Amino acid sequence: MIAVLAPGQGSQTPGMLGPWLTGPRAEQTDAASTVARWSESTGLDLAQLGTTATADEIKDTAVTQPLIVAAALLAYKQLLAALGGDEAGELALAGCPTAGHSVGELAAAAIAGSLSADAAVELAAVRGREMAAACALESTGMSAVLGGKPEEVLDRLAELGLDPANQNGAGQVVAAGPIGALEQLSANPPERARVISLAVAGAFHTRFMAPAEEALRGYADKLDFADPSRPMLSNADGTEVGSGAALRDRLVAQVTLPVRWDLCMAALRDLGVGAVVELAPAGTLSGLVKRELRGTATLPLKSPDDLDKVAGLLAEHTGGSS
Repeated sequence: MIAVLAPGQGSQTPGMLGPWLTGPRAEQTDAASTVARWSESTGLDLAQLGTTATADEIKDTAVTQPLIVAAALLAYKQLLAALGGDEAGELALAGCPTAGHSVGELAAAAIAGSLSADAAVELAAVRGREMAAACALESTGMSAVLGGKPEEVLDRLAELGLDPANQNGAGQVVAAGPIGALEQLSANPPERARVISLAVAGAFHTRFMAPAEEALRGYADKLDFADPSRPMLSNADGTEVGSGAALRDRLVAQVTLPVRWDLCMAALRDLGVGAVVELAPAGTLSGLVKRELRGTATLPLKSPDDLDKVAGLLAEHTGGSS
């Protein structure tokens, strides 16, 4: 069995949409017109931001989040094309679980058939805008804690009033909260742990995002969420979400809840997943899977050139062919 993964904020790179907007599969899937439509609906020039914009121009949360979801969904559409088109591609991937890290869950929800790609990108734009606004209310941030004993890391965060906003597995926890407390953590980290300050606008996935959660709920309540058509794993606890209504509630609450990617990876192991395909902008989740789920094959889709490898991966890990 293989799983399809969608990355989250922090995975963005300048020019990341460029490869997905050129070439025969881009034409086959109307990539340029799709991005133009998303640009109009979000009020952002996603084509320019995803091709010629600098790293500084795409680090704004309000920009980064819809851009990442757009990249993942462009790559997924071209993945289906590489597998013979929408119908044949969905058939080839039938039953394959999907999961997304943080805002990547919106792309995963679209892949699972719970909402349209258009709605996912629009929701990501609202999410990014409202989270950016919440970040401006208080001076907060995030730092990655690498290594150390997990219980000692969590105890140290609790001492400082910090939240474990992301528990990513593979010895990585992301602390979030007031800047002063993060500075104390950096000055006196847990034993055998390194602390790296992250260039983010504020304390995502904590109580500091409560205003964004409220605003996002008002928007999401207007959208139709279908029941997922394939297994969709939740960031909240790694469990499968069975209904559209439950998925909508979890996607909204996610902005103030910790990301438990460690539990998502544990669920992938329990499901017997032997390989993962990570959608663009790929690399981060593949790295975590390699370190945590040793022996699991990873295929990060960094460009359309990687798409031809998917059919072989499917044949090897599902016993079929595309």
